[in-house]
Amino acid sequence: MPLRRARGAFVSVNIAAVPDTLLEAEFFGVAPGAYTGADRKGRDGKFKLADGGTLFLDEIGDMPLSLQPKLLRALQEGEIEPLGSNKVIPFDARVIAATSRDLAVLVREGKFREDLYYRLNVLPVRVPPLRERRADIPQLAEVLVEDIALRNGTAPFELGGEALAMLAAQSWRGNIRELRNVLEQAAMRSESQQIEEQHLAQVLREAGVERLPPAAPPPLTRAAPAGNPLRPLAEQVAEVERQAIRPPWKPPGATSWRRRNCSGSRAPSCTKGSSWLPENQTSV
Repeated sequence: MPLRRARGAFVSVNIAAVPDTLLEAEFFGVAPGAYTGADRKGRDGKFKLADGGTLFLDEIGDMPLSLQPKLLRALQEGEIEPLGSNKVIPFDARVIAATSRDLAVLVREGKFREDLYYRLNVLPVRVPPLRERRADIPQLAEVLVEDIALRNGTAPFELGGEALAMLAAQSWRGNIRELRNVLEQAAMRSESQQIEEQHLAQVLREAGVERLPPAAPPPLTRAAPAGNPLRPLAEQVAEVERQAIRPPWKPPGATSWRRRNCSGSRAPSCTKGSSWLPENQTSV
């Protein structure tokens, strides 16, 4: 059953974008000649079009109270009745609902039916806002920049390191839509294919958004290995491994470290992690 629905049609409807007077016809369809001006052949609704597939109800929190009982009956009974018809039509579709509003609060305020809330809230999936997943912002920004370039028919813009750091520091009350809007404006104002920090700062300033400074980089825990950067690669790799493996502490009684001679040895103890010994300890 889930595999069949996955291969079926995916029908989406934005409830907030449809006038209240047309929602019933949009959902359940219209029978032939149901009212003056109606199509003689009738019109299938979203539930019928999604039969055998998936129906996505966006902004379910904006559904008017008058239509909520009809939606509840359709979900509960698995059947719909087109507008102007007395014939019941069964349907089988997976229903996914999304909203940016808190439905639990709407239920307490009497703006959303409690029984419909429990019928929809079977497997809730919460998508955290951008301010709670700042680590994802650079990757999201890269994807949005590529999509903006594709839609405009231009080469993709590049985001500088300081620009990405500024994006990751903002609160983004408008989430993805606000992030995309800022990137679009910055791309339009840039005279090159590079979006820099000053472009983003200008957009945020003109929008009246408080600009938050980028987070300070974490302190370095270990100094970078010194030496000639043009040394052979094997020596540089060995230096990095030595700095990573060598512990920062010394056992009691040890005053310095010396390198164990593991040349030609196949002993299990002669590994990268054991090639350094305290000066007062002998190799075995």
